[in-house]
Amino acid sequence: MSRNGWRITDQRRTLAQIFADHDGYLSPKDVYDQMCVKYPSVSFDTVYRNLRMLSEMGVLEQFYFMDGGLKFKGSCHSHHHHHLICLNCEKTLTFDYCPLEQNMDLPGNYKIVNHRFEIYGVCEDCQNQISTPAE
Repeated sequence: MSRNGWRITDQRRTLAQIFADHDGYLSPKDVYDQMCVKYPSVSFDTVYRNLRMLSEMGVLEQFYFMDGGLKFKGSCHSHHHHHLICLNCEKTLTFDYCPLEQNMDLPGNYKIVNHRFEIYGVCEDCQNQISTPAE
């Protein structure tokens, strides 16, 4: 945060810790609810603004779920990869294939500086739960 000109406050530390302690996705409302436990007077706008700031810095990744709306997750920094995301349980699997590594003929001498690629579907575990009749 300090490298990007942002003050490191106790609230921002708590916000970062929430994601460090959680492996899955959190909606802005989920984060707000957790922040309110320690900071009852914090506003939703403040939480949301800080989520966007952390996302712009690359600390958090944003994902849009069809039914669940915008959610955030701690960024993966180990290597370049993309995600398969289960629409049912939100489990995420990474895969290393990158479609942009193919020779792309982009119009107008377009220069790509960043990209994301997510595939949404239903994971094997959820498929098995759906197809298995109740006993």
